[in-house]
Amino acid sequence: MNPVDEALAKGRPALSEHAAKRFLAGFGIPVSREILAPDPDAAAAAAAAMGFPVVLKVSGATLSHKTELGGVVLNLRSPEDVRDEARRLLTIGGCEAVLVQEMVRGERELLCGLTRDAQLGPCVMFGLGGVLTEALEDAVFRLAPLAPADALEMLQEIRGAKILGPFRGEAPADLPTLSRILVALGEIGRQYDAVSAVDINPVKIRPDGAPVAVDALISLRSAPPAGR
Repeated sequence: MNPVDEALAKGRPALSEHAAKRFLAGFGIPVSREILAPDPDAAAAAAAAMGFPVVLKVSGATLSHKTELGGVVLNLRSPEDVRDEARRLLTIGGCEAVLVQEMVRGERELLCGLTRDAQLGPCVMFGLGGVLTEALEDAVFRLAPLAPADALEMLQEIRGAKILGPFRGEAPADLPTLSRILVALGEIGRQYDAVSAVDINPVKIRPDGAPVAVDALISLRSAPPAGR
């Protein structure tokens, strides 16, 4: 059973970040390396195996605003630091485990997503991401499904499209991979009526230009549609 069907069977309104990324990876969307840890010792061991520095996050299906809860800790560099922060994060309401994630480097942050319009159906979204998403409001939308050419056009339609070129000593963004992410989101919207929205923010561009989803939220309808 895939993560969406698992969440629906449990009556959950959304997927945890870890489950969301597993689901997205199944559609070929590149996601950050991460390990789900149930306790502080497991988190420290996971971080040591992954290599420092790491990011530590709360994990739970009801935790959609992790930063506001103090549920994201960056740049941890030792097992002791990971263990201490994991103890704290596990006391946050709704936290079911901690997510140990690679520290993805890169100056550029993008938003890729899926929304579902009541009349038009699933729409794919692309824009500037990160903490300034709402302030900048630089995003474009296309009806799903998308052809690769449609997705490539979307990348050039935002006002800040120059950020996809060479940037502060970093390589140009890998446009073909970004376009495949958008095409995949359109397929998710077409295949899974139970998915009401997908928010991948940020998709970070590594210094070599490779995009990777470092955070993701998948929201679900209250019940699976008839026929599924």
